[in-house]
Amino acid sequence: MGVWEAAGLSFGAVFGLMIIGVPIALAMLVVGLGGIAVTISERTAMGMIGQLPINATMSYELSVLPMFILMGVFVTRARMSEDLYRLCHGFVGHMRGGLAAATVLACGGFSALSGSSLATAATMAKVAVPEMRRYGYADGFAAATVAAGGTLGILIPPSVILVLYGIATGTDIGSLFIAGILPGFLAILLYLAAIRVTAQIDPSCAPAAPRADWSERVGNLRSVGPILMLFLAIIGGLYKGVFTPTEAGGVGATGALAFAIWRRAMSFRVFIDSLIETVTTTASLFLVLIGALVFSNFMNLLGLPAALSSLIEDLGLGPIAVIFVILAIYLVLGMFMESLSMILLTIPIFFPIVTDLGFDPVWFGIFAVMVTELSLITPPVGLNLFVIKSVIDDLSVGAVYRGIVPFVLADILRIAIIIAIPAIVTVLPELAR
Repeated sequence: MGVWEAAGLSFGAVFGLMIIGVPIALAMLVVGLGGIAVTISERTAMGMIGQLPINATMSYELSVLPMFILMGVFVTRARMSEDLYRLCHGFVGHMRGGLAAATVLACGGFSALSGSSLATAATMAKVAVPEMRRYGYADGFAAATVAAGGTLGILIPPSVILVLYGIATGTDIGSLFIAGILPGFLAILLYLAAIRVTAQIDPSCAPAAPRADWSERVGNLRSVGPILMLFLAIIGGLYKGVFTPTEAGGVGATGALAFAIWRRAMSFRVFIDSLIETVTTTASLFLVLIGALVFSNFMNLLGLPAALSSLIEDLGLGPIAVIFVILAIYLVLGMFMESLSMILLTIPIFFPIVTDLGFDPVWFGIFAVMVTELSLITPPVGLNLFVIKSVIDDLSVGAVYRGIVPFVLADILRIAIIIAIPAIVTVLPELAR
């Protein structure tokens, strides 16, 4: 059996197992081990499953994951999402489409602290959608705003996905965090533009809310001041080289804990529950990582990356054409998989190809995350859309699909911009060196 046939059967087996309800981590692990046992030997497969989990999880760089996850849990327990939304609402809610703009801004702030798209979407849906409904926003547009804003969680640092990309490819995690800042702000600006244009075309979908007075705005700003200072300290410390990403995670978790205690949102029971949630989330991420590493090792043993490189040479595809092919593949995968699985499954295959073509590893990491973001909100199966639907039961899926169109167009424009102007991604990491 040739490389392409074996690879096709393997990917088909992974998707088949996922369709019948097998978790993605177990699907990749079973197919990877089974493939190695059949193509090489059972002894090799057993040796890999005996050594790889230990080697992978003992990595010092992975210690950054539980710290940033714990920081996000503490921030959520302190009800920061509500404060961020009130802050943004107070400054822009009085404009047409202002509540939607406030939602995107709050999602950007909360995602920078939680590092998770799904957590951002689920949390902000509970806060923002009822408020937008109260002021007459169209259901589909309100839900789509939260779904799109939630995708910022895997781009704006600290980002769990960027950490795992850095570990899988050997790319500096601090550089990846810094590289995500400008594309993150670009995403927010384009989402705000999409909201503004949509509100101009159809004013009934995004009416204005009452104007907040300055005393209310200042009060809201004071309530989130400490945690915003913590975020700036983390990013500033990474940019200036004061501490490593792992140390930044410890600083963030400690600062978030102090903030939760100051807000009187932390009891011994809540603290224990936060630790349990962090351990559970970290363990699930590690399982996906182990499964992806086993499967990618099988693909490497098959020779799939080399075969893809040869195919690209034979077809005469230029570097930009390859990037668009990768974009198309991610959009298809987004119909079946969530962001973490997509990144871990594909990066070991795509990374050697794009670096051989001369692309910057940091740039490609941000590109891959941005394309993954787009797949999270692209119908018919955008995961963030279904997260919002699960939180707000009486939403119409069709209405959400219609509402998400302006944000999908904004994401496509953003991807085109960073392809045309890669310096948007690379300029800050280069200045930080």
